[in-house]
Amino acid sequence: MQILFFTENFPPETNAAATRVYERALYWVKWGHKVTVITSTPNFPHGKVFEGYRNRWYQVEEVNGIRVVRVKTFISANEGVILRTLDFLSFMCSGFFAGLTQEKPDVIAATSPQFFTAVAGWAVSRCRRVPFVFELGDLWPAFIVALGAMKPNLGLSLIEKLELYLYRQSAAVASLTEAFKENLVSRGIEESKIHVVINGVEMSTFHPTLPDHDLKREFGLENCFVAGYIGTHGVAQDLTRVLDSAELIRDDPSVRFLFVGAGAERSMLIAEAKRRRLDNVIFVGHQPRERMVRVWSLCDAALIYLKNIPAFETVIPSKMFEAMAMGIPILFGAPRGEAVRILEKENVGLWVSLEDPEHLVEAVLKLKQNPDLREQFARNALTAAPRYSRETQAHAMLRVLDAVALKRVLASDQVVSANQ
Repeated sequence: MQILFFTENFPPETNAAATRVYERALYWVKWGHKVTVITSTPNFPHGKVFEGYRNRWYQVEEVNGIRVVRVKTFISANEGVILRTLDFLSFMCSGFFAGLTQEKPDVIAATSPQFFTAVAGWAVSRCRRVPFVFELGDLWPAFIVALGAMKPNLGLSLIEKLELYLYRQSAAVASLTEAFKENLVSRGIEESKIHVVINGVEMSTFHPTLPDHDLKREFGLENCFVAGYIGTHGVAQDLTRVLDSAELIRDDPSVRFLFVGAGAERSMLIAEAKRRRLDNVIFVGHQPRERMVRVWSLCDAALIYLKNIPAFETVIPSKMFEAMAMGIPILFGAPRGEAVRILEKENVGLWVSLEDPEHLVEAVLKLKQNPDLREQFARNALTAAPRYSRETQAHAMLRVLDAVALKRVLASDQVVSANQ
């Protein structure tokens, strides 16, 4: 099968969408399929073109058997609604034209949360008369309003109408969570076309690893219990709540809070930690993917935080599965929704209240003082992780793509038979 996939982010970028598309495509190529990915010049999250690349109109490379077509975009850092929207729109346009020039595929897919990526994929599918699959990674633009980044207005209302139109026009929707599917069904989208393909983790990359003592020394984490947050530092994570907890336990020299990553809120968090004189909070910048296992190995507990709004009851952060594959107990500060249900069903960590900073302190100390509990969570995580492997997800997504492509072939055969 020939697959054309649209995603604005792709390795060497390391965000969730880039990793998800890349790791699944590796399996598809291994299983004998042809995959072309249309993406942008790597620049996320800082809005700076990665070394070795140029922001050209059209460039092609092969990455481990995947044909990667990179197009020119308006580049901006991962902050600010207006500039990011210009970035998204520019990829929609340049990606669309690039899609028209590719060898005709059997199926076209596009992934959100960058909603305008889906617009490009759908538009190419209409021009090329090829079925389109919408991979739903976030309920955008609903999340923008929920986060307070924009207030409801006519523009967002029109985008929501376009969003619903794309769901209806797609041959299938691949939803990353059950809650996303429920949301779409409640808004009138045909249930039979929505397939839940829960996110996953590449088990060959993430696995139990002894702590990297060189990194411990480098980051000042020796002889400490480390509660680590690894990922985007944005409005959606509301990480000032972790600082509130760190302030309560600042006098305990045996506990450290590690923040690793980048994002719109990172500078504010660093300034706030400095203002409060929180010597127990360590900030480390964005790390290349090949170093992530070493960074995860420093953590005695994985912090996963989401803002306390109803919209985030529907989200399952991908870093949850990375921590599970590493055998690291999870401290989950998020609204009680689908992700928390997985946490508690698999018994891989503790839920912490977002409204009570003392609750995180209690959870950290409970894990620190109870190695048997940590070991229990670790065993459960390692047992559960294969159920959420990237290979499992790749199979599930491929079934969706294959079914859509097969329907097209059958429909074509019926047309031929009718004309004979």
